Amino acid sequence: MLNNVISIFESGAAAAGAGSFESIATYSLSSAQSSVTFSSIPQTYKHLQVRGIAIKDFSTGTVALASTFNGVSGSSYTNHQLYGNGTSAGADGNATGTYSNMPYLGLVGNASSGAFGAFVIDILDYTDTNKYTTVRSLNGLDVNGSGQVQLVSSLFTSTNAITSITFFTYATGNLGAYSHFALYGIKGA
Repeated sequence: MLNNVISIFESGAAAAGAGSFESIATYSLSSAQSSVTFSSIPQTYKHLQVRGIAIKDFSTGTVALASTFNGVSGSSYTNHQLYGNGTSAGADGNATGTYSNMPYLGLVGNASSGAFGAFVIDILDYTDTNKYTTVRSLNGLDVNGSGQVQLVSSLFTSTNAITSITFFTYATGNLGAYSHFALYGIKGA
């Protein structure tokens, strides 16, 4: 019986219900590049989710994964962040729009440590043109016992539906080889 159920889901024969996830697109980098863009995002889902791992192609420090929606930069983003590293915790945020992009969506590891940052980013009600788009992210990075975990909330202060998302490092350098990004659509009721 279980094998039959698994076969149905693997073949895609089962109808997707409310709250189900559907793969839209994935990017796996074979070499370093400056950014990853999901464009022409279908407007048929309730929410979006991006899951991934990222590393930068240069060797020093840890940086944040940043993004823009619809190619918009400037003061169209705000954020709040809670973080901890095992010995201390903190919080910060930016409600004034001084960043040119949405920072803190994830942590990006570095080439010298070989450690990737991992993240799950939810983009809520991305097609609703009656309100701003809310984003939340859970992410972390471990480098042999040191690292950080983060809970982030962000706001895209535009009522435009999200049709594209671009990810890049919020510092000098590129996203490194083997970084992986997967975009999913979440069905509504």
